[in-house]
Amino acid sequence: MTDIRRIEPGPRMSEAVIHGDTIYTAGIVADKTMGKSVTEQTREILQQIDDILAKAGSDKTRILKANIWLTDIKTFAQMNQAWDAWVVAGKTPARATVEARLAAPGYDVEIMIEAAC
Repeated sequence: MTDIRRIEPGPRMSEAVIHGDTIYTAGIVADKTMGKSVTEQTREILQQIDDILAKAGSDKTRILKANIWLTDIKTFAQMNQAWDAWVVAGKTPARATVEARLAAPGYDVEIMIEAAC
């Protein structure tokens, strides 16, 4: 049986779960920049992803898939401004971006990833 490791487990969810050689994150939002621009929120989220992956012994070059939710698809370019500056050329993951209502007003971006250890 493969072990399951949890990073920052909480009462409802863990920040990330590692099973086998795969890391699964929860949906990540920007608490510090909540209510600010989509670019600022995305930058904060991407820094959180870097931190989570480091805790799991991985990094952004090993991301397999990213799901991104925006409260307004018209902010797609703002999100991509931060994303494009962050990803490593030639190491980009599969990705989907959709418009959706998020958990609380002021959260305009949410990102969830799966990565290899």
